[in-house]
Amino acid sequence: MGKLVKVKLHWQIAAALILAMIAGHFTAVDAALFGVSVISIYDFLGTLFLNALKMLIVPLIAASIITGMAGASQAEGFGRLGVKTFSYYLITSLLAILTGLVLVDLISPGIVDGQPAKAIIGLSADTSEVLAKTEGRGASDIAQIFLRMVPTNVVAAAANGQLLGLIFFCLLFGFFVTRVHDRYTEIMVNFWQGIFEVMMLITDWVMKFAPVGVFALVAKVVATTGFAAFQPLAWFMVTVLTALCVHVFITLPLLLKFIGNISPVRHYQAMMPALLTAFSTASSSATLPLTMDCVEKRAGVSNRTTSFVLPLGATINMDGTALYECVAAIFIAQAYGLEMGFVTQFMVVLIALLTSIGVAGIPAASLVAIVVILSAVGLPAEGIGLILAVDRILDMCRTSVNVFSDSCGAVIIGRSEGEQDILAR
Repeated sequence: MGKLVKVKLHWQIAAALILAMIAGHFTAVDAALFGVSVISIYDFLGTLFLNALKMLIVPLIAASIITGMAGASQAEGFGRLGVKTFSYYLITSLLAILTGLVLVDLISPGIVDGQPAKAIIGLSADTSEVLAKTEGRGASDIAQIFLRMVPTNVVAAAANGQLLGLIFFCLLFGFFVTRVHDRYTEIMVNFWQGIFEVMMLITDWVMKFAPVGVFALVAKVVATTGFAAFQPLAWFMVTVLTALCVHVFITLPLLLKFIGNISPVRHYQAMMPALLTAFSTASSSATLPLTMDCVEKRAGVSNRTTSFVLPLGATINMDGTALYECVAAIFIAQAYGLEMGFVTQFMVVLIALLTSIGVAGIPAASLVAIVVILSAVGLPAEGIGLILAVDRILDMCRTSVNVFSDSCGAVIIGRSEGEQDILAR
């Protein structure tokens, strides 16, 4: 008997994506199997997979940051690692926003035949949920991002998905665990390292079901959204996707090549399972366990670097989201016929940069940030209804960019810290 050929995980996920698009296209909204709605079956399987990933987030973040911080704070250059990480995240987010700004000004997707596109597109009826989340909010709420860094109850913060507060606490815990007596330090570090190793094993097990989860998540989106809704917003989608492609296929690879001295092609190959999972889940937080797995095991970055850079990146580094917020806000302004001068566009860039830091790593969270930008430039919050029809598919795309940028940061910073085994095999 010949050997069974083992198909690599990223090819399994890619095949699941293609099959999901086909299945979703041919699935009627009211289709049923043995009396059960087919879309509800997709929803059940997809939600089950997403819940399994989310289940891993809190213990994995806590264990990885505490062990990484404990190791880093004992070694020289910890401050340098922090400065490099925050500098990278700030620069790449700014580059992404500026890319989006240039393209949305060049293409002007909100202007159709010389007229504002609002009347042609028509508002989506489903704006109530987004507006309810943003009622009474404005640009002043940016300060709340920094207040969330110091939660009154770290357990409640973790339970509510406020990862910024959890990360801040774990950074402090990891730093001070090395400042107690040596015997306590050893016990605590071994304890958290053990949890980390177990969580990575559970991550590997959960990812065996990734093709099924990816198929269900994408099939549901295609079946419920369809492709007809994309036609009126074609130029908006082209603008966003072109800007995302420029960032992920030009800007970030140039950083990999000339700053990290790393082959972009090899890095794409290493990160493919995480990127495909990010696309299907539209959640950088849910993808974090797999991102860490790929960066450590496939790209060869040390746990010291990975455990500090990636959890932080999944929370504050949102290149794709920041780019999308900028393009969406200016598109809506164009669609309403509002001329935006340099000062107004600069305000959009600044708010997009600040709000992207605090946007939760969950699907559609950036819609709330877009409403904050709209209110800051004097546009009605209802303008968000212009883009709701295509937000989900673009959310999937920008999440992949968020995750890829995080991974690029980990390998570039790891290489700058003298790690020689990165993508060496």
